[in-house]
Amino acid sequence: MAVQHGIWKIGSKPQALKPIQLDSEELLEQQIFEDVSILNESWLLIGRQVYTDFGKYIDLLAIDAFGSIIVIELKKHKTPRDVVAQTIDYAAWVEGLPTERIAQIYQDFAEQFQLAIKDFDEAFQAKFGSKPVEDEVNSSHQMVVVAAELDASTERIINYLNDKASVAVNAVFFSAFEDGDNQYLSRSWMIDPGETEDHAINVGQKNEWNGEYYASFGVFEDGRSWEDARKHGFISAGGGRWYSKTLFKLNLGDRVWVNIPKTGYVGVGEVISKAIVADDFITPDMELSGNYKSAADYGEDNAEYFVQVRWIKDFSPRDAVNEVGLFGNQNSVAQPRTSKWDHTIERLQTIWGVK
Repeated sequence: MAVQHGIWKIGSKPQALKPIQLDSEELLEQQIFEDVSILNESWLLIGRQVYTDFGKYIDLLAIDAFGSIIVIELKKHKTPRDVVAQTIDYAAWVEGLPTERIAQIYQDFAEQFQLAIKDFDEAFQAKFGSKPVEDEVNSSHQMVVVAAELDASTERIINYLNDKASVAVNAVFFSAFEDGDNQYLSRSWMIDPGETEDHAINVGQKNEWNGEYYASFGVFEDGRSWEDARKHGFISAGGGRWYSKTLFKLNLGDRVWVNIPKTGYVGVGEVISKAIVADDFITPDMELSGNYKSAADYGEDNAEYFVQVRWIKDFSPRDAVNEVGLFGNQNSVAQPRTSKWDHTIERLQTIWGVK
């Protein structure tokens, strides 16, 4: 079904804004370059007009906190079906790039466009709060087609690739509107971007999962508190659906190993409840030192979500285990399939005496 956009000015009578044609796809590319959050606020742009080994140019390249590379291709003068095929072709090339090549692509991009941060690791850390893990960079990829519209057959192809082949490909539609001297963009995704992210995470894993869950527990001076988590038996995440949604992977009886970014591993626990929103978890008798967003005040997407756990081992941050070679990333909850995760579990079991 074709996506139709409309914007109305609110007043005594709604007034429809005049739809206009963008002067060029290059203008839209420039807008995304200036602020990639118009696609996704959780992406870092790492390349523009990236020259491939087969003589073609990728419009835009981005990366997310999981290390997933996103190929962004604007329709330009190609037919809708051709742009999907072209994007998949580019993704096939990207898949084989080593971490050092990704870093070089970013450095060339930063130098060409005079970005403040020229080093890939530093840019990643500035965006996501930690340096990239080499094993995870480009361990998966996503494809995004940017278009004004797609024909029905192309929509069927994209849906088929997602539903039947678990290929992380999506389309985003932009329309432009005018109100006097002002111009506006509206955006709509063909498929929920979260579904595409899940496909990318799942497809990109290479080894067998060892059955142990990883959790990143970010602590903030005016927010989430690890001492609260130890006292009341929980892990939590919030501030956006992108952060909280992975908590719903956890089921009763699962075991989860908790890492505080930049601090180290501080505990392991058994899950004893499914994820629930702060409004349903926090009770008046809890003496909490941290602050947690409620759905009533911030909406369900931005609220804090909690998973109750029975701690098997838990430690203060000063006793955290933080060694070179241990697994770590920005997933609130993850099912890592890397050798580094196997090593991490073996080390923590040895240090903490947990079987």
